[in-house]
Amino acid sequence: MSTQPFNGAYLRPLFHTIEQARGEGAYRQLPAPHPASSLAADDAPLGPYSIAHLARNSHTAGLAHADALRRLTVAGEVDPISPWTLLRGALENFATGLWLLDGAGRDERRHRALSLWDEDMRNRHQHEEDTGHQPSGAGKTGAQRRAEIKDIADRLGLPPLTRPGTLQILLAAAPSAGLTAVKVGAVWRAASGFAHGRYWPNLRASQPYAAFPADNGIHTLALVIDEDQHRPLAQYCNTMLRRLQEHYTARARAH
Repeated sequence: MSTQPFNGAYLRPLFHTIEQARGEGAYRQLPAPHPASSLAADDAPLGPYSIAHLARNSHTAGLAHADALRRLTVAGEVDPISPWTLLRGALENFATGLWLLDGAGRDERRHRALSLWDEDMRNRHQHEEDTGHQPSGAGKTGAQRRAEIKDIADRLGLPPLTRPGTLQILLAAAPSAGLTAVKVGAVWRAASGFAHGRYWPNLRASQPYAAFPADNGIHTLALVIDEDQHRPLAQYCNTMLRRLQEHYTARARAH
């Protein structure tokens, strides 16, 4: 853990937004769309594979990631890696929610949702294959659900479903939140480097505070988080979270 004083003032706006979404024992969910809303119209032919369900789940998952960093900060247990990995998870989820809601037209939004559902059920199917799990009762397998999803897409005349990449989603969602896509992509790349144990982010986005010599003449560096490098990630998370909440509320309201 850090042996230098951690200021973290730049995290306060994000933490304030997170605290507003905390309820008794759970995070406050985004509301189900009103039947007369534009979001409900998007979802009408999608059955259980709705845009709203994915967007709401992404919102909650993002809150949980960011709130975990808030709790670490309150406890004074800030290391140089976890703040990056936790806000990476938050950013990806908030961006996904925006991306789902903000397609250029109804067909594009439905295509995005069904593509994400298809990838979700592809992973479910693979997990079932790996573990030998079979749904009980009338439950359907991932493969069966993928077939349902494809049938819906075909019936709606949508293009072939394509696996959405995380960076693709981030770059598409950034302008919806008034952010510069390349800057969002750059900070996400650094966060991903930390998440996967790569070396370069330590040199680019951490600060050394001590060096310990070893017998072979190589020094081991002790690092702390570089708050100036981490600040944009926190700001982008807060901006995307607030935009997701505003956009979802507007789309889910009766018109």
